[in-house]
Amino acid sequence: MSIPDSRPVLIFDTTLRDGEQCPGATLNTPEKLEVAKQLARLGVDIIEAGFPYASTGDFEAVQRIAQEVQGPVICGLARALKGDIKRCAEAISAAPRRRIHTFLSTSDIHLEHQLRKSRAEVLVIAGEMVAYSRELCEDVEFSPMDAGRSDPEFLYTVIERAIANGATTINIPDTVGYTTPVEFGQLIAGIRANVANIAQAVLSVHCHNDLGLAVANSLEAVKQGARQVECTINGIGERAGNTSLEEVVMALQVRRNYFNPYFGREPGSETPLTQIKTQEIYRTSRLVSNLTGMLVHPNKAIVGANAFAHESGIHQDGLLKNKNTYEIMDAQSIGLLENTLVLGKHSGRNAFRSRLEELGYQLSDDDLNRAFLRFKDVADKKKTISDWDIEAMVNDELRVAPQAFVLERVQVSCGDGLPTATVQLRGPDGVELLDAAVGTGPVDAVYKAINRLVAVPNELIEFSVQSVTAGIDAMGEVTIRLRHNQQTYSGHSANTDIIVASAHAYIGALNKLYQTLKEASQPALNRQQAKEV
Repeated sequence: MSIPDSRPVLIFDTTLRDGEQCPGATLNTPEKLEVAKQLARLGVDIIEAGFPYASTGDFEAVQRIAQEVQGPVICGLARALKGDIKRCAEAISAAPRRRIHTFLSTSDIHLEHQLRKSRAEVLVIAGEMVAYSRELCEDVEFSPMDAGRSDPEFLYTVIERAIANGATTINIPDTVGYTTPVEFGQLIAGIRANVANIAQAVLSVHCHNDLGLAVANSLEAVKQGARQVECTINGIGERAGNTSLEEVVMALQVRRNYFNPYFGREPGSETPLTQIKTQEIYRTSRLVSNLTGMLVHPNKAIVGANAFAHESGIHQDGLLKNKNTYEIMDAQSIGLLENTLVLGKHSGRNAFRSRLEELGYQLSDDDLNRAFLRFKDVADKKKTISDWDIEAMVNDELRVAPQAFVLERVQVSCGDGLPTATVQLRGPDGVELLDAAVGTGPVDAVYKAINRLVAVPNELIEFSVQSVTAGIDAMGEVTIRLRHNQQTYSGHSANTDIIVASAHAYIGALNKLYQTLKEASQPALNRQQAKEV
């Protein structure tokens, strides 16, 4: 048996690359930058900021993150092609710590039907492209795509060649979420036992959740010596998603006594197994959910609304006697503060700023002024303002998005008669637009009026409303999705008036669609060709 690797697990966050491949989760550059800065506060070790060759927008987003985000390694993805790799190196060049992540399929099914290349050709390409990457960047990660379905002996050979040519991290992807924990653990153990130079590289894993096993597979890989886990916030990603960062991190923390021996530590060791600041988990989850429009299911582990909720009388009785009876972790350990009612319409700017700082927000004077005006507006409608209300309104107010169309006013009339909406917008050229429409309900009427003004064909495929807090005066969060030419666009807004929130959410999605159509003439790599690892 090999000596356990005592190094902590590196957390490689790919929310901005693989996570963004989830239909409808597309983010603009300011939103990506906001997420990246929060990931840095969370303490992730590596941020995979995007796929620079995929489009001009992706390149610019990775470049901005490399220029402005401090702390984590900034990584870009590139196919095993010189053009991809060079573009990636250019995008990340400003980062003090940077990495090129290049990938190439190794499974026979991919070689035959996707690459149309022989094993010998793939072996040569892997070595050459890793060597080329190393010429441009000292930190190079190589992924043999679809490793979970690759022939192990061929996989060992490719990995050994990649390390010999300069790869510093070897990532093993279960690209289609096919393996089970025992199988994946055996694959990792086999790599450690059969790749002669494996000690020269960090062994990483990237698991997909098609069978619901991504987290289990990742944790089994850690037991077998993997020391980097690639994951996303809330587990978002293409198809069924990726390994959930918060689940892996909290499993390693809560069950530290179990995992410690696999790191050569005493079971009772209190030394963390990752460098994640867990108190930032909840806020990061909310930010990603709000920006992408991907709602977190109430029963989602760690960050779901029901994760720390107890309705059963037996559970409530036990909790009152001792929290450990039915809770294996403290809600505060992930940054979930109690829903304390502390602010109202008489609260001043300093009190508001102080509360924001307690919640982890560091705002510029301009952003604080905007947020405070929104706070006062909400405070006039609600008697008391909760921490959750503050988070919702600040995230909504400060979200930066292309504002081709701006909602000026919306008014509805509904009841047993014909629901009617009047909408006033300001268009891209600054001209005021006004129209009215009748619908099956007030929201339908609003959306029909907006569509007549914007005149961009789209199909509404999802509309959801969630209450931020309890009570008749609760703020409501509205998330919508539109589809146009097989592409999905999301919008999100929070307001005490659901109709107003619905209108703002719809305008937000339409602005993203409008921006995409505006940029359609720019050359871009089809995302279907930019397949995930």
